[in-house]
Amino acid sequence: MGMQLGYTMMTEQAGPKDLVAHVVAAEEAGFDFAVSSDHYFPWLDEMGHSPHAWTVLGAAAQATSRIPLTTYVTCPSFRYHPAVVAQKAATLQILSDGRFTLGLGSGENLNEHVVGEGWPPADVRQEMLVEAIHIIRDLFDGDGYTNARGEHFDVESAKLWDLPDKRVPIGVAVSGQQSCEIAGELADVMIAVEPQGELGEWFDAAGGAGKPRMGQMPISFGTDRAAAVTRAHTLFRWFGLGWKVNAELPGPPAFDAASQFVREEDVAGSIPCGDDVDAVLEAAKEYADAGFTHLALVQIGGDQQQPFIEWSQSTLMPAWRDAFGS
Repeated sequence: MGMQLGYTMMTEQAGPKDLVAHVVAAEEAGFDFAVSSDHYFPWLDEMGHSPHAWTVLGAAAQATSRIPLTTYVTCPSFRYHPAVVAQKAATLQILSDGRFTLGLGSGENLNEHVVGEGWPPADVRQEMLVEAIHIIRDLFDGDGYTNARGEHFDVESAKLWDLPDKRVPIGVAVSGQQSCEIAGELADVMIAVEPQGELGEWFDAAGGAGKPRMGQMPISFGTDRAAAVTRAHTLFRWFGLGWKVNAELPGPPAFDAASQFVREEDVAGSIPCGDDVDAVLEAAKEYADAGFTHLALVQIGGDQQQPFIEWSQSTLMPAWRDAFGS
């Protein structure tokens, strides 16, 4: 199958109607799959949006007919109780006729602090994620009622009355050995944002051998490279902080402060900018070499999606198929 090319519905940089229109255009252009972020806040105020991802995905499921959809990713531990996540996922699987994958992660303070439950250390968040996954899996089984008294969650006589014919696959976001072990044991898909080969090795060792690996990579397409670099710096200068930092900061002002000394040349050195297809393929090759089977591109700029989709169809996709065989 090679490495499939995906499209990202980035809820932090476009409103709900635009997001649906974008994924419809991505399906028509021939993208292999689509993913959606699930945020309460944008990373930076300049990004300007953050509609409810699950509502948008329900609309996208009805507006499209072919393209697979994935949450990238949902945290089932703070804003959402895992029993409710299971219900939403089962419903979306029915609406999409079996095209949905439930991507899960341990969350980011940026989004989860809003419910006022505090922000525990990473090891506790991982414990919560594991407990949540077990609850979701039990509900997907559909074997009567689910009851649980856990360290972090209670479930009282829960049951999914509308279960899809095709069970919802579960993806788990990974960034280190502990999360890879969780994913290898409990997930159907490994999800990551960095092309590190050891992630797949740890995933394999924990039971993930042969399962898909899904990555994500930002680009800033534009025929004016200088403008594309400036756009990437304005909207994505936080990206290079690393996920251990990104998971901890509480809101857009914190990301603004943390990235205040990031220069345009720093961003241009880590994110492909402009319309050089070879630069995109070279960056994507790192994921292919690390064993990723799927890579979703994030086009930076909510108002720059249509030009990116058109360029992808005419220029990027033929080169991508040649390079990665998907």
